[in-house]
Amino acid sequence: MAEDRYDYVIVGAGSAGAVLAARLTEDSGTTVLLLEAGGEADADEVMIPAAFPTLFKTKWDWNYQTTEQKQLHGRRAYWPRMKALGGCSSMNAMIYIRGNRADYDSWRDQYGAAGWGFDDVLPYFVRSETNTRLGEPLHGRSGPLHVEDRSYTHALSNLFVQSAVAAGLKPNDDFNGAEQEGAGLYQVTCKGGRRWSTNEGYLRPARGRPNLTVATGALASRVEIDGERATGVTFRQGGAEHTVTATREVLLCGGAVNSPQLLMLSGVGPGAHLAEVGVTGKVELGGVGSNLQDHPVVPMLWYTRGISDLAQLNNVSNFLRWKVRGTGPLSSNVGEAGAFFTSRDGLAAPDLQIHAAPSGFYDNGMHEPTSRMFTAAPTLVSVQSRGSVRLRSADPSWHPAIDAAYLEDQSDLDALLAGARRTWEICTQGPLARYLDRPWNLPDDPSDEDLLEHIRTWTQTLYHPVATCAMGSGDDAVVDASLKVRGVDGLRVVDASVMPAVPRGNTNAPTIMIAEKAADEIRKNR
Repeated sequence: MAEDRYDYVIVGAGSAGAVLAARLTEDSGTTVLLLEAGGEADADEVMIPAAFPTLFKTKWDWNYQTTEQKQLHGRRAYWPRMKALGGCSSMNAMIYIRGNRADYDSWRDQYGAAGWGFDDVLPYFVRSETNTRLGEPLHGRSGPLHVEDRSYTHALSNLFVQSAVAAGLKPNDDFNGAEQEGAGLYQVTCKGGRRWSTNEGYLRPARGRPNLTVATGALASRVEIDGERATGVTFRQGGAEHTVTATREVLLCGGAVNSPQLLMLSGVGPGAHLAEVGVTGKVELGGVGSNLQDHPVVPMLWYTRGISDLAQLNNVSNFLRWKVRGTGPLSSNVGEAGAFFTSRDGLAAPDLQIHAAPSGFYDNGMHEPTSRMFTAAPTLVSVQSRGSVRLRSADPSWHPAIDAAYLEDQSDLDALLAGARRTWEICTQGPLARYLDRPWNLPDDPSDEDLLEHIRTWTQTLYHPVATCAMGSGDDAVVDASLKVRGVDGLRVVDASVMPAVPRGNTNAPTIMIAEKAADEIRKNR
């Protein structure tokens, strides 16, 4: 790199980091270095919506695993995380969900995150978005993030929605509108049938700015802290170690795994734990790496009859159709349809979401389907269990120990069982049922015990880890409402790890919102 001093050094060019880099460099007098451990997101598999599972366990993937999960028969859960520009927005299922009003109001009221209520964050959702169908006051029409109705939807997805409505759910054509509950088709972060990540929407248009430097293949080793102030970042690139200075701020955007890991490697975190792995503690901050939350999802599958599925349609002809026109089955995001509902009466907001896919999708899609199948996967979106991220070594190349604590709180298991039962009822009645032949790995009339065993055997991540650098005003908060790290000047965390509680729904849009809001906060304090 030509320089070793920048106004801001951003660590991580993912869903948040790409947004921050683009917004901060809108001011031509501001210099930014954006560090990314991965490379360019330049593969066809990145841009083809239906191809996202083919990126798992490849060079594009951090390829994390959790510790053994007691409630999942001691299994380790595989956690894919994208290692390239755009981060997980370059590898996710592209479902555009903001969460529920109650989520953000609870951040403000329950956790003390002043300024993060729904009415506070809505303008940033709107500012980030260009929606091809929906408009004001709840949707944007001129933002960098393109949101559209899919150019292709399989008949099984429409049949699922019809069956959910027949089972008593309301039809919902905008899960980000006034009401979240109901069943419908998901909108996606695509443009013309092609993935539209933060790399495409924010970073690529900014790459030509002389005040933005993007360094790929750059693994951050530690934040440099002088006294009580962050002064820069040390990183590994090309077999050498480099240190750069941040004259204004260091901004961590590594996500729920990498941001707490980097803080702890830098001596910021629970002192006793840091001493165990040989890291010299500089700032005692016990909440770093704690409070981990993720959405557990249970794949429920059926063999189908008298109808195609996505796997059957994955062929050269449809690849060419996508390549030329951005249409056809490969423009599907796989999880095409869904629903939000409550596990029991009396809840203020939905705690369950269904992801429906016109194909067989389980074990993160790592198995090639051998038969035509349909998947409906109940997902717990209001989670009470709390896990952790901890160092296993002072070497930044070592993966940390990730304990998701799936279903450790009994209320989570109870709610997920209720979700599995409701999903079964929706799929085995109504218009969808005539195309379902028999269930996969479940009896024709499962008992609660059968469903519980299925949950423990097949539950996996929905790829939504958050909250390991949680914001708020309590003793366990890592950052304040301005996302400044407590006890360290010139250092913020801006990514999904600052969410004090996981939102009810897919987390990519909320992460982008956080970065949009943080950009304003940073510019205000310059």
